[in-house]
Amino acid sequence: MTRKRFAFVIEDLYGGGAQKSLLYTADQLRQRGHAVKVFTLRERIEHRLPEGLEIENLAVVTRFTKATTTVLTEKWQASRIKRALTPWVPDVVISCSCDKITRHLDFPNLYFWIKSDVSAKFSDSQQRDRAFDKVRRFYRDRQVIAVSQGVKENLEGVVGLAAERIVPIYNPYEREPFVAMAEEPAPVPEGDYLLCVAAIEPRKRHDRLLRAYAESGVTTPLAIMGKGKPEHEAEVRRLIATLGLEDRVLWLGYHHNPYPFIHHAKAMVLTSDAEGLPRVLIEALLLHTPVVSVDCPSGPREILTQELAAFLVAPDDEAGLARALARMDQNPVTIEPRHYQQFLKETVLPQFEAL
Repeated sequence: MTRKRFAFVIEDLYGGGAQKSLLYTADQLRQRGHAVKVFTLRERIEHRLPEGLEIENLAVVTRFTKATTTVLTEKWQASRIKRALTPWVPDVVISCSCDKITRHLDFPNLYFWIKSDVSAKFSDSQQRDRAFDKVRRFYRDRQVIAVSQGVKENLEGVVGLAAERIVPIYNPYEREPFVAMAEEPAPVPEGDYLLCVAAIEPRKRHDRLLRAYAESGVTTPLAIMGKGKPEHEAEVRRLIATLGLEDRVLWLGYHHNPYPFIHHAKAMVLTSDAEGLPRVLIEALLLHTPVVSVDCPSGPREILTQELAAFLVAPDDEAGLARALARMDQNPVTIEPRHYQQFLKETVLPQFEAL
């Protein structure tokens, strides 16, 4: 194996799955003998940083640049990034969640890592058109890493992106850390329960989940984990009351470590309108928790393969979702390593090394 130099560029290390998967991928490549450096554009860190992974803050995103964002500002920020990267001579540069700035870079070995499915994010047609136009402007004739085959297909077929190359590569995982986190003490509900872990926001479609659950006739409690804006949480609570589900729905709130709850759940449920490659479904399988999901764009169809595909339901088929919940409740599927092999680091990391 040829030792390579990987540079990852991201705005900050605060928040969700994109930052977490970038840190994990970068550190795993480092552990495989590559030279790896993560460049952030501002000092904002929430995630636990892997020991030994080199991280440099370039401080090009400031209160001032946020207030005066123009193409000229972006080009100045990109010039500062280029000045930091050039002496390091990376073989591969991967940009994530800061493409508005890095699109002005001209490295021939630059890849833009797209983590979500923009084709399904907007119900308003004008917003959708603007988003598509932005994607086409940013990535036309550029190299793109799509987080799933579905994201790749939608970028080409729905958005109409004429990229130089779109490479689908899953986020890499290893099972052991999730098993360890699942064994940490937590206030897990007693007895059986179904579980939905999702931000409380309209796109996650808790309304669809609750109506299907009510229709299913399932008496196993449904646990909802996540947080959202007060008005969105109030809306979900009102629907729980309207459907007469107060005695069967457990409101768990937000937990920094959701894995004990996922591990002990009878099954996970996902009802979103859109995803990129939903981490929570992969993590459930890694913990051998079966899944019921809507077949939203994109990702669930690539995760629930083989016999698990029987629990993949069309997004607008709430009656079908209710039946799938009832079937899973009566006879939960047994998860085996073959169900998540394609997401393990041993399968995925060589694809990054081949860039």
